[in-house]
Amino acid sequence: MANASPPIHLHHDDLPEGLDLGTVVAIDTETMGLNPLRDRLCVVQLSAGDGEAHLVKIAHEAKPAPRLAALLADPKVEILFHFARFDLSVLSLNIGPIVGPIYCTKIASKLARTYTDRHGLADLVSESLGFSLSKAQQSSDWGHDSLSDEQIAYAASDVLYLHQIRERLDRMLEREGRMAEARACFDFLPVRCALDLNGFDHLDIFAHS
Repeated sequence: MANASPPIHLHHDDLPEGLDLGTVVAIDTETMGLNPLRDRLCVVQLSAGDGEAHLVKIAHEAKPAPRLAALLADPKVEILFHFARFDLSVLSLNIGPIVGPIYCTKIASKLARTYTDRHGLADLVSESLGFSLSKAQQSSDWGHDSLSDEQIAYAASDVLYLHQIRERLDRMLEREGRMAEARACFDFLPVRCALDLNGFDHLDIFAHS
């Protein structure tokens, strides 16, 4: 799988009309930085778990993306993220609210894989699927008018394997009796993101002090 070249479809400003990605969609974002209130959204990548990836390049002057917004707002569609706390905030600010269920592989990993402190996507791919995932393009300029072949491949890799990783993490969560806690954390994510966007990102509101 690591050596194959998966089909990657590049779109501009919105998903194409008529595209059906099913009821569980892996989504990731690329931005100009890690501050959702400052750094603009540049790319949204999606996969139905079928070995194909769809990349939506967002122009500098952001335009409405009604088909992408409709996907996020569909209550029957579960959105699969890795580090949902960031991507959920970015998408909510720039595209529209996410209404359906949310799953975060980073949270699931932290609850299931308590034998390690390595919960990055590359770590999960290595352990779950047995190959190395390059992160060389992670800090590149995603705001450029065009994407390089390396950026396109990198962006696609962020969503192509999340369905498989989720299956393994679900088995581990069930085995360790932590699925209920994981689901409660996923359900809390919209509130956590709302707190972040309202200036409470560095404050632990549950702390005594």
